[in-house]
Amino acid sequence: MKKHLFLLTFLGLATIIVSAQKVKFEEYDLDNGMHVILHQDNTAPVVTTAVMYHVGAKDENPERTGFAHFFEHLLFEGTENIPRGEWFTIVTSNGGSNNANTTDDRTYYYEVFPSNSVELGLWMESERLMHPIINQIGVDTQNEVVKEEKRLRVDNAPYGRFLEFVKREMFKVHPYKGTTIGKIEHLDAATLEEFQAFNKKFYIPNNAVLVVAGDIDVPKVKKMIKDYFGPIPRGKDIVRKKYVEEPITQPIFAKGYDANIQIPAIMAAYRTPSFKARDSYVLNMISSYLTDGKSSKLYKKLVDEKKMALQVGAINVSEEDYGMYIIFGLPLGETKIKDLMVQIDEEVVKIQNTLISEKDYQKLQNKFENRFVNSNASIEGIANSLAKYYMLYGDINLINNEIKIYKSITREEIQAVAKKYLNPNQRLILEYLPEKDKK
Repeated sequence: MKKHLFLLTFLGLATIIVSAQKVKFEEYDLDNGMHVILHQDNTAPVVTTAVMYHVGAKDENPERTGFAHFFEHLLFEGTENIPRGEWFTIVTSNGGSNNANTTDDRTYYYEVFPSNSVELGLWMESERLMHPIINQIGVDTQNEVVKEEKRLRVDNAPYGRFLEFVKREMFKVHPYKGTTIGKIEHLDAATLEEFQAFNKKFYIPNNAVLVVAGDIDVPKVKKMIKDYFGPIPRGKDIVRKKYVEEPITQPIFAKGYDANIQIPAIMAAYRTPSFKARDSYVLNMISSYLTDGKSSKLYKKLVDEKKMALQVGAINVSEEDYGMYIIFGLPLGETKIKDLMVQIDEEVVKIQNTLISEKDYQKLQNKFENRFVNSNASIEGIANSLAKYYMLYGDINLINNEIKIYKSITREEIQAVAKKYLNPNQRLILEYLPEKDKK
């Protein structure tokens, strides 16, 4: 018993120590406009080299959707000094790993290496930026890769198109109305010159942030960065068009059909602000309150007690310009999807009319503090956060201070934000139905 008490005490102290740790960093600009962020942590011989480019699906020609995601694949093809198909071989043969991902707002590439290979990671990312080879064979190869990815993750995945249906109804003018993976026919129709022009416009140092995090010697790494990235010429400044959506003032009703499902779903989607807005943080807490875990309000009510739902969820899909707050449910047995929506609305109205309990509020605070600590628990996670907070939020210090926002959110604020955004006249109701039900 004493051993267990000691262990619990130790773990509690460890949590306090971890949560109190501050992520230290240094940042500066190269002459070509590339922003650099360094984070030194010598506790393990590991380093992450990462570059985030401020280009995503929202930056595409509406007749050439899918370009940003396509480049996530294309820029692994090879460079003037890295033979085609050798990128991954070089990484793995040096004990490393790498990956990339794309959203509507940005594209992110990174390598994780033993710290004695930090120069290799920097060289490879500088090669991707300075000497990419964009030719027809690479385009044709990656076109097939992207088609297969779309088949697996979207076209043939149950409920894989729900965001596509929601975004199409929620946005009328903003490019968020499309999908990140885009349309294959647009990629098929694109010329090699169009791909090269996209690269020239967006893959420039003044549209990027470089992060080096981990077991590094800062003066040596600074010299490497200057040697590898300094000579890359600055690109033309990117001017982005601003899109403003008219407020939703009347309910929107729509249907989407999916050949890969047997059980229908119903979704309520509300247009919400950028993830930079304080209200977005509050909406994250409301999501957790409603459906995070088996003790959450909607899960306990609809899945456990009433046994009306097979699954229920609330997610705040927030992006740089706008967000979507989506609540969805899959009915169980003979339950009608409209009856499910009635039950969901009852819980939303409760939040709007009554303060959540002190117990539930404290539970939320604990969850978000735990998430915050976990987000900075690895060098890879820290690198991602440093890049994200600088490029998309315009406040790199959020890596240490974001938890203060959550801690400052009150029960009254949760109620007010629910009243502000989660109203029947401000939403889309989407019935997501099996293809066989289409008339």
